[in-house]
Amino acid sequence: MTAYIIFTRERTIDENELEVYRPKARASMEGRPVTKLVAYGKQEMLEGKPVEGVVVLSFPSFEEAKDWYHSKAYQDACAHRFKGAEYRVVIVEGA
Repeated sequence: MTAYIIFTRERTIDENELEVYRPKARASMEGRPVTKLVAYGKQEMLEGKPVEGVVVLSFPSFEEAKDWYHSKAYQDACAHRFKGAEYRVVIVEGA
């Protein structure tokens, strides 16, 4: 069953760290069955606190999503994301 990883950027701390993060995150997806569905497009918050941006990635399965997230390549990228901004990240299985 398809799974999605949803990132919401709550607050930017250091844009320079995010500039390091982005190419590392893209490289971590190479050779993996991932599709970027949403990346910081136009948004309108209907409920809850506003967010700076949203990214939605699609994977063929929950396990493949977790494997990518916990991969060494992505975790190396995450070190910069953690320094660059506050995010919420969730994996959710599709219907």
